[in-house]
Amino acid sequence: MIQHAAQAREKLFARLNPASAVVLYSGKAPHRTLDQYYLYTAQRNFFYLTNLSEPAMILLMLKGEKDTKTFLFIEENTDLIIKWEGARMTKEEAHERSQIPLENIRYVQDFDKVFNQAMNYARSILGTPPKELHLDLYHASFDVQPKAINQAKTIIDNYPELTIKNINEHLAYLRMFKTEDELNELRKAIKHTAVGLNTILKNIQEREYEYQLFADFVHAITFDGSEGCAFDTIAASGKNATVLHYIKNTDTLKKGELILFDLGALHNNYASDISRTYPINGTFTKRQKELYSIVLTVNKEAIEFVKPGVTWKELNDFAKQRLIEETKKIGLIKEDEDIQNYYYHSIGHFLGLDVHDVGLYDLPLQEGMVLTIEPGLYVAEEGIGIRIEDDILVTKNGSLNLSADIPKEIEEIEKIIKR
Repeated sequence: MIQHAAQAREKLFARLNPASAVVLYSGKAPHRTLDQYYLYTAQRNFFYLTNLSEPAMILLMLKGEKDTKTFLFIEENTDLIIKWEGARMTKEEAHERSQIPLENIRYVQDFDKVFNQAMNYARSILGTPPKELHLDLYHASFDVQPKAINQAKTIIDNYPELTIKNINEHLAYLRMFKTEDELNELRKAIKHTAVGLNTILKNIQEREYEYQLFADFVHAITFDGSEGCAFDTIAASGKNATVLHYIKNTDTLKKGELILFDLGALHNNYASDISRTYPINGTFTKRQKELYSIVLTVNKEAIEFVKPGVTWKELNDFAKQRLIEETKKIGLIKEDEDIQNYYYHSIGHFLGLDVHDVGLYDLPLQEGMVLTIEPGLYVAEEGIGIRIEDDILVTKNGSLNLSADIPKEIEEIEKIIKR
């Protein structure tokens, strides 16, 4: 991952105009309640460019007409911090992990001074002051201002000559293409998930509640070395599985019903995203097999359909049409438009540092992209919800299922549960 971060910075510099500055913040844990904070999560663009997950850091990248320079600002250790929270990362440790030159690693209190020097015509760091300031301006929603606006308020107020630009224009593109280092992290995250799902299969007949199987998963993946869940786990039994984002996980498990799991594990901030559907008593009914087989068929065919040059629209249309054809055969629907009653999401999304990773969906698929394939059928009137999701790498000539070792065949699932 060390080489990847350095390579990522070089790729980003190549896309920027001369006289550009990039400022990214690693972030801090938001306040939760009276004396509690939420668990800290590293800002993903910051991590992508530094390989660092520590809070309260700042990355400054400068591009001149001929040269580039990168600075990292970290918290300074104090006796109080060491005693109460533990020692912060040293300059030497930050250099080793990020490959940013040691002489360019400063303390956060020096950031304003260094940025002012970069903006000073008389003694600018790269000769010419930046004209463009690139910030992470990702808009989570219409009414929530990007955090970077407040974080960089002093810069914006003091240097009105800077043109503000969104760094996601470039990073959303670069992060679509995974290096071998990144793929190794994803494989490890998927391996953790496989361990967790195997534990669920072993315990499924012994548990009484959805949350107990969720607890089995969390214990298994963290014991295996994962940092934890990649997102809120869905453990949806019976009719709950027809609700796409069901996360209560509180209902009683009933023999004869299915339970749908949509879950993932983290490894070094990279996320897996897997869905599997299991019979609670260990055996699929005839009707469950019928519906499950349709979803499994479309899952496999959609994975085979993935290759360079295919557009997201073509992939979505293919999967939807195959679901239409198969559900017509069993009489579940009569008209094509009826499929919307039983399948109401897209076939997948990009995957990486975020579960629904950044990316440009108007571009055709290309080698090095990683995406999910997740067809489903949700028959509320029968209390049956089924989704089968795998993590797929786009290769030079087709696709590779990174999660192929996680069981999804009916016979294999039943055999593991019974064993």
